[in-house]
Amino acid sequence: MKVLFLSITAGYGHHMCAQAAIDYLQGKGVECQMLDALECVTPILSQTVSRGFLLTTQYSRAAYSWVYRWTELKEEPSPRISVSRMTHTFLSKRLETYLDNFKPDVIVCTHVFSAQMLTQLMMNKKKSKRPKTIGIVTDFTIHPYWEDTVLDYYLIANELLANQFCKKNLPKEKILPFGIPIHKKFAKQISREDARAKLKFDDKRTVLLMSGSMGFGNVTKSIRQLDRLDLDFQIVTVCGNNRRLKKHVAAMKTRKKLYNYGFTDKIDLLMSAADCIVTKPGGLTTSEALAKGLVLIVSSTIPGQEERNIEFLMNNGLAMRATRTFPLDECIFQLFGNSGRLEKSAELTRALAKPNAAADLGDFILQIS
Repeated sequence: MKVLFLSITAGYGHHMCAQAAIDYLQGKGVECQMLDALECVTPILSQTVSRGFLLTTQYSRAAYSWVYRWTELKEEPSPRISVSRMTHTFLSKRLETYLDNFKPDVIVCTHVFSAQMLTQLMMNKKKSKRPKTIGIVTDFTIHPYWEDTVLDYYLIANELLANQFCKKNLPKEKILPFGIPIHKKFAKQISREDARAKLKFDDKRTVLLMSGSMGFGNVTKSIRQLDRLDLDFQIVTVCGNNRRLKKHVAAMKTRKKLYNYGFTDKIDLLMSAADCIVTKPGGLTTSEALAKGLVLIVSSTIPGQEERNIEFLMNNGLAMRATRTFPLDECIFQLFGNSGRLEKSAELTRALAKPNAAADLGDFILQIS
């Protein structure tokens, strides 16, 4: 059996959720390959899209947010002949040789652009010769343009998104509410006390402050706000690949105990040790945090899909949002000052968490192949 995962490099989450499913399937003896759909066409195009996404979300946030909102609120489906569809038809033809050589039994798309390309390609094949196709929606919303795809199944982050899915004119029977695939280590439950002991932390309330792999967000400002609070807790920072930020954090003088990490493979253990996480609400990070029963405090966002993630989280009682008028220290003060809220929020996160999404997807693939 062969499974191909088609992704696009526009943020790390698309590749990481694919890798989580690949790890499970390979453990079952399945041959898997992961391919950047745009890089298959030309590496320059892949790099342009990836860099363009980062630059747009950092420096043209208002424009990106407006375009995203316009596309998701449009009531009419895209015309059968459009610039978008013609572009994906052209690009999809470059994938045909690769698919003909690999001959996958199942193709899984972790990005809507790769799903659009695959849709155009499958339309030219006889139904009897088509592999089964699955699209993974990697946020707690249904991104624009998924309605322009025609796949066999669609994996969504939670069954509570089913109504939103159907409003995109996508068939309900195609929904797979397994959750966003995450690494199996996040499904492993360990007590806060044991996690803190393994990390050699003090055994007290812990705030995990994550800035993403590129050190996104004003971490030093957040630390100063937290350090002003007259509450007994410790702070853990993860600065990702931003070495300059890690150095700045290390040089800070704080009243509270501060544990400072750069890039680390211990995120699952750090989450187990924490009472709450201050983070950017990406789909993968959110899924990992929910699997660990963490209360989320959202401090910064990428416009568009992450704004919709916040709506889902807050409307389901899973998160708090720090703003200029309700800053991070106020969030922590109210969260830690209300033990009932902290415990209830942790219960809610576990109730909506999908820690076994990668295994559930893998088992489904084995079933349909």
